[in-house]
Amino acid sequence: MPTALLCRADRPIPEDERAKISLFANMREQAVISVWDVDTIYKIPQMLHEQGLDELICQELRLNPKPADLSVWNGLVDSLENPKHDITIGMVGKYVDLTESYKSLIESLRHAGIHNQTKVSIRYIDSENLEHGDVSSLQNLDAILVPGGFGKRGTEGKIAAIKYARENKIPYLGICLGMQLAVIEYARHVANLKDANSTEFNPDGPHPLVGLITEWKNADGKVELRTEDSDLGGTMRLGAQKCPIEPNTLASQIYGTEVNERHRHRYEVNNHYVEQLKAAGLVVSARTPTEQLCEMVELPQNVHPWFVACQFHPEFTSNPRTGHPLFKSYIEAALKYKGSK
Repeated sequence: MPTALLCRADRPIPEDERAKISLFANMREQAVISVWDVDTIYKIPQMLHEQGLDELICQELRLNPKPADLSVWNGLVDSLENPKHDITIGMVGKYVDLTESYKSLIESLRHAGIHNQTKVSIRYIDSENLEHGDVSSLQNLDAILVPGGFGKRGTEGKIAAIKYARENKIPYLGICLGMQLAVIEYARHVANLKDANSTEFNPDGPHPLVGLITEWKNADGKVELRTEDSDLGGTMRLGAQKCPIEPNTLASQIYGTEVNERHRHRYEVNNHYVEQLKAAGLVVSARTPTEQLCEMVELPQNVHPWFVACQFHPEFTSNPRTGHPLFKSYIEAALKYKGSK
C-alpha cells in the first residue's frame, strides 16, 4: 500500500473528492495529497507541508525530526512575488525556440533576482538574426548573456552581441562557449588578430584562439591522444576543478581566492595567445593550476564596469536558498547599469 498518493490537477481537489479517492484506493484520507498548478515551483514545498506530506514521510521512515521551519523558504517566495526592481537580460543563443535547453541558467538568474529583490525578465535573441549587421534587438537591454553551446551555427551573431556589450559597456556574462567567443571577439577587434577563430568552426584559420587539447593525462597518469574524430564524450572536460584566482580582479571580488566549479566542454583557449591577449588589455583572472588553462577572463573595471566570462558552468551549483555569487553580482551590475541610463 502506498504511503501517499499525490494527485495532480489544475486546481485544489475538493475534500469530498479526496475522501472518495481514499475510499477507492484503500488509503487514509490525509495520505491523499492535492498538488495543483501554481505560478512558480517554489510554492510547492509550502503546499505539501500544509497538507502534512512531510509528516507522513517521517512517520513511514520512523524519523522524529524537529518541526519543519519554512520561514526562510517562504521569504524567498515573497521576494520572488514582490520584487522592488526589474531588469531585462538578453540571452543570445541558437536554441531560443527551445528555452528549456537553458533551464538551469534561467533558474540561476531567477535565484539571483530573488536575492536582489529583482524581477528578471529574459529576452531570447536568436544569434543567427544578428549575423547580418542588424543588432537593434540588443537595444534597451540591462545586460547581455551568451550561454554555452556546440557547433558553428549562430556563432558570428554571438560575437556581434559580445562586441555590442563591450563597446556599449553593457554588463556581459559569457558561459563556456560564451567565454571562448568573448576571447575571439577581443582578439579580432582589440588585439589585432584578424580572422581569429576556434578550430571547432574553422580548423584551418590563421589564428586558432580556441582549440581541442590533443593530449590529456587520465587518472592513472597515462597520456591519452585525442582528435576531432574521438568519441565526443571522451574529449570533454567534466566535473569540478579548483583554480586560484588572481587578486585585485572582479573575479576575486565575487569568489575570493579560488573558484571550484563544474565543467562540460571540449575546447580550450589556446595558451599560445594568452600573453598577447593580456598585453592588449584582457585580464585572465583564473587559470587551472596544472595545465594553466584559461578559466575566467574579464575587462578592467576602468574599461568596462562588468564584463566577465568563464569556461565552467556556474548554473550547475546555484540554488534558491543562497543564489550564486557570480549571478548575484551580474544582476547587481545590471541594476546599476539600468539606474545609470
